[in-house]
Amino acid sequence: MSAGRKLVIVESPAKARTIAGYLGDDYAVEASVGHIRDLPQPSDMPADMKKGPFGKFAVNVDGGFEPYYEVYADKKKKVAELKKLLKDADELYLATDEDREGEAIAWHLLQELKPKVPVKRMVFHEITREAINRALENTRELDTRLVDAQETRRILDRLYGYEVSPVLWRKVRQGLSAGRVQSVATRLVVERERERMAFVSASYWDVSGEFTTLAGPDAGEWFSAKLTQVDGARVASGRDFSDAGVLKTPQGIVHLDETAAAALVTALADQPAVVRSLETKPYTRRPAAPFTTSTLQQEASRKLRMSSRQTMRTAQSLYENGYITYMRTDSPSLSTQATDAARRQAAELYGPEFVPSAPRVYTSKNKGAQEAHEAIRPAGDAFRTPAQVSREISGDQFKLYELIWKRTVASQMADARGSTASVRLAVTGTLGSDAPTIGRASAGSTTEAVFAASGTVIAFRGFLAAYEEGRDTDRYDAPATAKKTDDEARLPQMAQGDDLSSRDLAADGHATSAPPRFTEASLVKALEERGIGRPSTYASTISVIQDRGYVLSRGQALVPSWLAFAVIRLLEEHFGQLIDYDFTAAMEADLDAIAAGETERVAWLTKFYFGDDGSGATSGEGLHELVENLGDIDAREINSISIGEGITLRVGRYGPYIEDTAAEVAEGENPPRASVPDDVAPDELTVAKARELLETQGEGDLVLGTDPSTGTTIVAKGGRYGPYVTELLPEPEFEEGLSAAALKRAKAALPKPRTGSLLKTQSLQTITLEDALQLLSLPRVVGVDPETGAEITAQNGRYGPYLKKGTDSRTLPSEEAMFTVTLPEALEIYAQPKRGRGATAAPPLKELGEDPTSGKPIVIKEGRFGAYVTDGATNRTLPKDITIEAITHEQAVELLAEKRAKGPVKKTTRAVAAKKAPAKKAATTKAAAASKTAVAKAPAKKAPAKKAAPAAE
Repeated sequence: MSAGRKLVIVESPAKARTIAGYLGDDYAVEASVGHIRDLPQPSDMPADMKKGPFGKFAVNVDGGFEPYYEVYADKKKKVAELKKLLKDADELYLATDEDREGEAIAWHLLQELKPKVPVKRMVFHEITREAINRALENTRELDTRLVDAQETRRILDRLYGYEVSPVLWRKVRQGLSAGRVQSVATRLVVERERERMAFVSASYWDVSGEFTTLAGPDAGEWFSAKLTQVDGARVASGRDFSDAGVLKTPQGIVHLDETAAAALVTALADQPAVVRSLETKPYTRRPAAPFTTSTLQQEASRKLRMSSRQTMRTAQSLYENGYITYMRTDSPSLSTQATDAARRQAAELYGPEFVPSAPRVYTSKNKGAQEAHEAIRPAGDAFRTPAQVSREISGDQFKLYELIWKRTVASQMADARGSTASVRLAVTGTLGSDAPTIGRASAGSTTEAVFAASGTVIAFRGFLAAYEEGRDTDRYDAPATAKKTDDEARLPQMAQGDDLSSRDLAADGHATSAPPRFTEASLVKALEERGIGRPSTYASTISVIQDRGYVLSRGQALVPSWLAFAVIRLLEEHFGQLIDYDFTAAMEADLDAIAAGETERVAWLTKFYFGDDGSGATSGEGLHELVENLGDIDAREINSISIGEGITLRVGRYGPYIEDTAAEVAEGENPPRASVPDDVAPDELTVAKARELLETQGEGDLVLGTDPSTGTTIVAKGGRYGPYVTELLPEPEFEEGLSAAALKRAKAALPKPRTGSLLKTQSLQTITLEDALQLLSLPRVVGVDPETGAEITAQNGRYGPYLKKGTDSRTLPSEEAMFTVTLPEALEIYAQPKRGRGATAAPPLKELGEDPTSGKPIVIKEGRFGAYVTDGATNRTLPKDITIEAITHEQAVELLAEKRAKGPVKKTTRAVAAKKAPAKKAATTKAAAASKTAVAKAPAKKAPAKKAAPAAE
């Protein structure tokens, strides 16, 4: 870089490229590629540090909670590059994101680069030429309050994760983690499943029919109405039943069963109706506020079926390429320029009557809202319509941009207006002689039924012309997509006292539904409503609980695993305060107070960890004391859930299984057991289902016979991964007095029983001894290749039946072929070109254009570990949330740029790593740091990483 140029540092390569195009040759724009350093794993710290006060957490809890930071191994080259560029610069601009995370990245850069030139903090909420120029003219100093808040958050998560997670390792399973937000999110999902498990369905019936006026302009137009009252008593609907399946308030409510509903239909069929009452009210509906991070994730899930992680990744790309404003924000407010742009565009596209006389102003309900200070909206002082950007972006990016554009423009449009009419119709009939008693009416008596209907007529669509907000379904309502539109639900003109005709009365049966499982959208909404965590972290939180195996996806629904039940039970019984919703929300409020300068971080951390604020006055049990005084925890009890009738589910090392503890067994034997398949959700594991599993896959239940060649007993079992057959080998005898190590070696040397998975055409109910012996004969030797002398075998594998010759394998056409394929047939298969791995290069799955850095074509290929993007020189596996169909050229370019920025992975031995241990870099105290300026703070003090926090959030 030539002398006199200014160095601008941002987070991502895509962002750097976009900004560089606006700034010109006087500026060098480089990307740090996220965080450059973080709290290391204690096991990776230098030997001298491990022995000191930083050894347990990389945080000195007894020394003002000072953190110890290390530059990521894959970022050392990047830091060196930035230092080299800084030597030739006369100014440094830290242009990371305008939130706590971005402020923290800027602070870490400052500590590592140690600039000797003027430093300016440059912030913007959109990447447009105008916004970048305004940011250059309005730089500021680093906000140490935001840095303190984010550092506190990072240290808090480290203490939480490193103290609580080991308890889970000892009592539930190795490799688990607990976190301030992830554990509470998991608890929400588990509690909902518990409600579903305890739910008792109730049945109820109602009556509906069609009615029409006898005179007037709408005579002959039929509309539907539903029975609501019988002889003055309200008819029970789904909302009247508790989750236990009983009426909440049975007094004054008629609960219709099938017989009663049918009797009413008979009594009221073809009887005239009269309008008992008619009420008309004005209808007004206001537009939703512009998107915040949370509402964007919810709406993208509802309307676009995008996961939270996918939404945030797509939004990040749109932001970095200048299409939308910053996507991590709690605020729904719009700037004056954005409000003017939205109003101007609404008037141009829909007409001036669709724009209210005054701009709409939206404010956040969250008093701690911060992050960027504007809602997510299209970038620029003049918005580009979806049609205008359709040539530049496609797939998920286009869909999300269109959603954001519609929501923003609609937020500045006029209310939808119309009228809502509600009508009640009375129909009188006589119950038949065999009718049951219904309310106060008995067989042969007259009864009056009241039917109700309502409809809305939209006279002026207003903002609905541009956008209508989606919503989550609940147990009583049909999905939003199944509902009629407002215009369809109109009623004919009528007046009180008018006579009507009826037809097609019908009885309908219903059953109450269990509380719906959370979707990603509704879980995000629940977390935000409770004030738990920050919306910008929800996507990563949901990803963590899925990656840890706590929550599984079934379509859009989030289903907790049995592992989650065990983890949450342990936390509830021994760390109740840490996963209390109010306590977790209060912690978030405290972190906001630190960001606002209202609370001192060391005092707060002292109170959280030690239970006092440093003054000596105890204010409750801290995390340290909580962990130290856990007492005995019965791991078997924690991992056991009662299903009923003596059947218990246990969370085992290799997955969940059930035991029938009520069954009679001989002394020393285990009770009947059965694995629980992964596709059986917790609320589906009823006593009946459990008994079915025990019957079909009981432990050693299905004895098929004896293998005549070995004399071993052959049994069929049901396992976690499907049914299989195996042989029962005799119990081994070991010499007395063997040491534990010798006993372990002796057991490892024992022969393993033969096993074989059942074929797709076989089942436990039909498997025979002959079938089992055939399965146990695999792998079967087909013959020897006459050219190479290599043995060819037929076997069954994870991906189906195949032939194997040395390291060369070929797929067989069917499972049966494993037992019938001949040597000539096998040789013929090997003579064909290989269609799997090892064949000539397959054509790319997708072509994406030229890479701007290498100038080579970018393509998507199928690799050993899945699809990957490559330009022929650099390869990058596609993240889980980016599909082959949806990936764009911009995303591919960014993925390759990030991979290049990391450089090649260096393989170093542990011994070499120890010799090159980094120098000690502990944080200075607050007192020492206070003497520094905001942009030259003392080294080694700050925190979070845009990489996932270990075992925490």
